Amino acid sequence: MTDVTSAKSARRPHHWRRDLIELAALFTAVAVADAIANLIGHQPGGPSLLIASAVALSATAAFHTWWARRHSHAPPPPDADDPAAQPVTAAGAPSPDSAADAETVLWRMRTTVRDAPGSLAALCTVLARHRIDILTLQTHPLADGTVDEFLLRAPASLPAAQLTRAISEAGGRSTWIERADTHDLVDAPTRVLGLATRTALDAAELPLALRQLLGRCTIHSLPAVSVTGRATGESAPVEGVLEETVMRLRDPSGGVITVERPYLPFTPTEFARARALVELDARLGPRVPRSEQVLTLPEGNAITVRRADGGDLEAARAMHDRCSERTLRLRYHGPVRDADRYLEHLLSPRFGRTLAMQTASGRTVALGHLLWDGDETEVALLVEDDWQRRGIGSELLGRLVALAVEAGCESVYAVTQASNTGMVAAMRALSLPLDYQIEEGTLVITARLGATAVRSLPPYEQAER
Repeated sequence: MTDVTSAKSARRPHHWRRDLIELAALFTAVAVADAIANLIGHQPGGPSLLIASAVALSATAAFHTWWARRHSHAPPPPDADDPAAQPVTAAGAPSPDSAADAETVLWRMRTTVRDAPGSLAALCTVLARHRIDILTLQTHPLADGTVDEFLLRAPASLPAAQLTRAISEAGGRSTWIERADTHDLVDAPTRVLGLATRTALDAAELPLALRQLLGRCTIHSLPAVSVTGRATGESAPVEGVLEETVMRLRDPSGGVITVERPYLPFTPTEFARARALVELDARLGPRVPRSEQVLTLPEGNAITVRRADGGDLEAARAMHDRCSERTLRLRYHGPVRDADRYLEHLLSPRFGRTLAMQTASGRTVALGHLLWDGDETEVALLVEDDWQRRGIGSELLGRLVALAVEAGCESVYAVTQASNTGMVAAMRALSLPLDYQIEEGTLVITARLGATAVRSLPPYEQAER
């Protein structure tokens, strides 16, 4: 009821018929009382009986009034789910227990239940009992049950093990739970559309989109032909293959995309979504963003940095011809004659992202690669001899690491040799925590990205065109 309606009701006049009925009822009550008094008053002990009746009626009326005020109009008991009804201290602040419950964390949980009425209700009842709020819910139908995937907001004091036990007692099985963050507060259709948009703009985004779609998993792109020109025998049917924790999809560029998630089997719904992303990539064909940036080096030379792909194969081979054997050996860790064989693989967007640096005349003088290696990421650099020691390597590496941060990578590693002082210096210039390991005579430097800000652009003059 609005305030206007309440005001109109308060000013509404009583009808004259109601007043007439109340007056008639009053006269009738007086007449009946007079008749009873005359009848009882002329009997022996009549006055005493009238006085006793009046006292009894008065006592009953007083008791009824006291009872009604104490119970009928008492406030309802506090609701356990109402934050406003939580106990407070004398100073007016929430009690320690309520303050602890106010701190919440986000969980992503998946469990399998029987496909029967009431199964989901039992889970929701358990979650409500532990003061857990369900933010999103997805269902994945199976042949022998249903996989329910929740995004939950739970009290910070509730351990994950206790929640898992409670879900198991409510009928859930194969329960999996991990911490989530605010980036997960997006409904599934919006998330899938966003991943499809990223895939449509850049062919190198497909492995990253699959990883974000399916959670923690390991993705390998296995080519149909090796860098030595031999057939690998890797193939998959057009519709793909789903085998519990392994998913095999036909790569549009040839070969197979293998997705593995050992800790949690894939559902048919997830397989269908992944296959739809791969089909979108196949229909759009090869594509790479064509943005460029012009940098001015300290000595005044202008150089352009841009994304590279298979169309830069001939320019990359020409740069190989101008590089010394030592430079190629430090980059490829093998026979120099095999260097050209790796270029087609390295320039493919399927295996990562490549940045190229070109002079004003259009000659490629440096290449930087960010390579997807399962659930890890490798960085590699090649700078033509005449252009070394000018800051180009540090510039490329900084940009590659920025791309890795954008892709959500936790770390990047570089495989080199201790004698490659240029690469070691470039990794140190990132100002990131570094780990050094010697493996089979080579030096592996791992930079842990984390939440550390990465200097993506050096203090050179830059203009995008």
